[in-house]
Amino acid sequence: MMTPLKELDGVLLVDKPRDHTSHDVVARLRGKLRMKKIGHAGTLDPMATGLLIVLLGRATRVSQFLISLDKEYEGTVLLGQTTDSQDADGEVMETRPVPPLSEADVRSAVQAFLGDQYQMPPMYSAIKIGGVPLYKKARKGEDVVREPRFIRVISWDVLKFESPRIDFRLRCTKGTYVRTLANDLGAKIGCGAHLSALRRTATDRFSVSDALTLEQIEAMTLPEIDQRLIPVHLAVPSIAL
Repeated sequence: MMTPLKELDGVLLVDKPRDHTSHDVVARLRGKLRMKKIGHAGTLDPMATGLLIVLLGRATRVSQFLISLDKEYEGTVLLGQTTDSQDADGEVMETRPVPPLSEADVRSAVQAFLGDQYQMPPMYSAIKIGGVPLYKKARKGEDVVREPRFIRVISWDVLKFESPRIDFRLRCTKGTYVRTLANDLGAKIGCGAHLSALRRTATDRFSVSDALTLEQIEAMTLPEIDQRLIPVHLAVPSIAL
């Protein structure tokens, strides 16, 4: 097996598939590129698809800057059912009838979530308390006291409403749990809800339309992959270097 002529450095935009963790994506790329220094900027849940910013080589040094950028998503909220994870991967906890709603009613409910706020992270999350991820405690039936996090919902647009389904586009700051927004929206409407689909379409100026699938990357040669890398100095302002 040939060894790469040089260490790859730069930002690679990947379109994460469903049912892969962000760690799974990094592991597959590590096997393809035969390099250890790989990371990502901004975790996506296994059920989510879309833009994952992968950092190679020296680009891993700017991970915190890229993680801090605003995110854009498209997704679907399903009214009438709550789950323990607040998304479609969880167990259904309660089913309730969806009240008669117009699209204007839904838009009005969504608008209440705009702006600065504190959000309570869900139990099914990778946040560590005492060195243990919350999702491991949740699987044991534990409910741990969590600290709310400051977030900002910049925009939340209803693209289509056909009860019980709400298709939306959301722009928000880092650390926002979209499934928690879906859960809270269901509580506000009064029938419960969970996030049934999610796709990250952009992180600041980086778009999923410029991303490669894992299958595309695995079919490429290392020089071809190198040509698709965004140099670090173009990915972040010089002040972050």
